[in-house]
Amino acid sequence: MSATLASIDARTSLARGVVVPEATPQEVAVAVERATSAFDELRRLPAERLALLLRTVADELELLGDELLEVADAETALGPARISSERGRTTGQLRGFAELVDDGRQLEATIDTAHPDRPDLRRMLVPIGPVAVFAASNFPLAFSVPGGDTASALAAGCPVVVKASPSHPETSELCGRAIQAAVERTGLPAGTFSLLHGAGHEIGMALVTAPGIKAVGFTGSLRGGRALFDAAAGRQEPIPVYAEMGSINPLFVSPGAAAARGAAIAAGFFASMTQGSGQFCTKPGVVFVVASDADAFSAEVARLARGTRVGPMLNQGMREALAGAVAEIVAESGVELLAGELPEQEDGRLDVAATVVAVDADAFRSSPLLQEEHFGAVGVIVRCRDLAELTAIAAELPGTLTATVHAEAHEAPDVAALVEALEHKAGRLIWNGYPTGVAVTHAMHHGGPWPATTFPAHTSVGSAAIERFLRPVTFQDYPAALLPPALRDENPRGLARLVNGVMTTGEVGA
Repeated sequence: MSATLASIDARTSLARGVVVPEATPQEVAVAVERATSAFDELRRLPAERLALLLRTVADELELLGDELLEVADAETALGPARISSERGRTTGQLRGFAELVDDGRQLEATIDTAHPDRPDLRRMLVPIGPVAVFAASNFPLAFSVPGGDTASALAAGCPVVVKASPSHPETSELCGRAIQAAVERTGLPAGTFSLLHGAGHEIGMALVTAPGIKAVGFTGSLRGGRALFDAAAGRQEPIPVYAEMGSINPLFVSPGAAAARGAAIAAGFFASMTQGSGQFCTKPGVVFVVASDADAFSAEVARLARGTRVGPMLNQGMREALAGAVAEIVAESGVELLAGELPEQEDGRLDVAATVVAVDADAFRSSPLLQEEHFGAVGVIVRCRDLAELTAIAAELPGTLTATVHAEAHEAPDVAALVEALEHKAGRLIWNGYPTGVAVTHAMHHGGPWPATTFPAHTSVGSAAIERFLRPVTFQDYPAALLPPALRDENPRGLARLVNGVMTTGEVGA
């Protein structure tokens, strides 16, 4: 009998009575083989049919109605409002990529016609091949089975094989069936989409090392992302693993901002740190404050945190990992516990105490543990001697998804060096705000230098996410009949193309 994975109620840790079969390595091989066969059709699919698939997936998700919201809430305890909002974001992503496919901008069609000193050169982006997607645990929809990785890969014309998160198998099944229904409704091959379940590492490794897989999308821990990255690099044909991993998302408070609105910034930091029980990849985990302002700032954050419990966590394993991390943090030299409870004081509840610690800059610098992401409602306040030390420590930080600066307008010249240092460390820079909100837009970049991601040039949120699953091809002196339609002289779709260095929607030579 094959192994099964049970749906667990996140609030009670009790089984919900729904089980799904765990995939076997043989089933992984079959799914990848079906995806490889489907790719032959998908990569040649007209734009209107690809866009129709994405819109139909969004429609099918909405047809699930309240059942999807109720199941996802039960498995994650994120609350009906959060789940409903996330469904809207998920369907919005799918329809946004459909618009992108309709527009054809993702092709980046570029034409340099022949000159006496050069051949005729025509370049565009084409789909890379079947994509493996690893669903995240903290976003059961937007970063999971029907999330941004799946949507952008399908929009690129790539079949997708999803490894579901074991945290919400029933939600994943509902979403997987919706995508499969959309594939059937649009008349596309069954291998366009496959869903696999598995609690351990075996299925994930089998998927990443399957020869037919050409790229991987992953959202999760640094340990998990690095393991997949290493496995993919060790293949006979190495492939890219676009992994979004740990991030401390530092927040810096200038002296002027601390004096003018320190209490408000402290409240904003605490709210952002505890949002979603601190289980956001963009949670601000560390805040740097000049020592003369740090006592008042720390006291305000501690006041808000003291006695506050958040959660429940997404699953018991994450709660236990957080409890262990808190014990290690508090044991670090120079760390002062301002609010929270030591793990041995926990009483087995599924929620957790909001934890805030303070440390000086030298102790922070000497502790690799304090410079790591801690997934949950944990915040570290670092006391720096002055603005110069804030800037110096920023230049020493590991790569991160976001970095935030709170400063007054008149301080712009004073913090310019700090901002410049952070530009080399983060994928998104925030001014006088908080990083937990990620807008799904064309200009959004959700990525950053290692260890935030494996490829800092790419994003997993926004329309540019599609670029991960496309590759460039240049056609030199090819006859028109053999060129892809997007590169022929005539331009019936009215694509925006760069022709001899000029952006135009007209025909070549017109």
